[in-house]
Amino acid sequence: MLTVFGTVALDTTRTPFRTETRILGGAATFAAVSANVFSKTSIVGVVGSDMPPEHLAALSSKGLDTTGIVTVEGGRTFHYDSSFDYDLSNRTTNKTELGVVAGFDPVIPEEYAKSDYVYLANNDPKQNIKILQHFDDPKLVVCDTIEFWINGARDDVVEMISRTDGVVINDNEARLLCKEANLAKCAKKIISWGSKFAIIKKGENGAILFTSDGLIFPAAAFFLDEIVDPTGAGDSFAGGFLGHIARRSRSDFSVMKEAVIYGNVMGSFAVEDFGVRRLLGITKEDVEERYTKYRNLVQF
Repeated sequence: MLTVFGTVALDTTRTPFRTETRILGGAATFAAVSANVFSKTSIVGVVGSDMPPEHLAALSSKGLDTTGIVTVEGGRTFHYDSSFDYDLSNRTTNKTELGVVAGFDPVIPEEYAKSDYVYLANNDPKQNIKILQHFDDPKLVVCDTIEFWINGARDDVVEMISRTDGVVINDNEARLLCKEANLAKCAKKIISWGSKFAIIKKGENGAILFTSDGLIFPAAAFFLDEIVDPTGAGDSFAGGFLGHIARRSRSDFSVMKEAVIYGNVMGSFAVEDFGVRRLLGITKEDVEERYTKYRNLVQF
């Protein structure tokens, strides 16, 4: 089993072309829906009573195990309000409302304890560290973080990284966290904190995998005619990456390279609509077809 822990959110996303208010989002949501295409996935998080029940039902309808989502009566769900510029590449955070995430004491259902794969999505790093105590002996633990936690709890972010096997992080946040301009130096610093590998996401320019053995794999993003909402692309990447590894039950370099491509494919689906709508509508066949198209594009 693969278990994802992080935020299950209500997002407000503003682009120059359209605004969507309080739609289903959150790092754990994107990652879990993406991973579930490949492997049985469970999701752990906390929401308030303002979370529309149809949102959680949509997750369950895709086969996701949502037993680990706790609802706090009278509480408010994590809310992230952001705006994109005209080229949809730069995002400004308007508001981050932690709601019930603040002070949450994470636990997992007993059946999740034996999960082989764990993804610690964007969330309070202290909570991410704490929840690891509830897992028996996972084969692979991967984490992510964002500017909010790097600025407010950097030492906790570094401590979280030291307890994981891999880190998935975007380029701007890698530079902020590591205080380096060069991404290769950022990756080396992240690995020096204890991780075996680091994947630095570069948005429309794809992603780069760095390993502790000095191996590097750069992968271009899948080309799209139109992008609607880039929110969640990185989390969808992480879900696809770890989901494929869980499906293969291996994490050697050759499988990790495949996983990076599948991550790019899942990210490309995520940006085609607001929130998780597009991810909820795709099939395994859709994913494999796009993976094949990707391979054909990069062969020469």
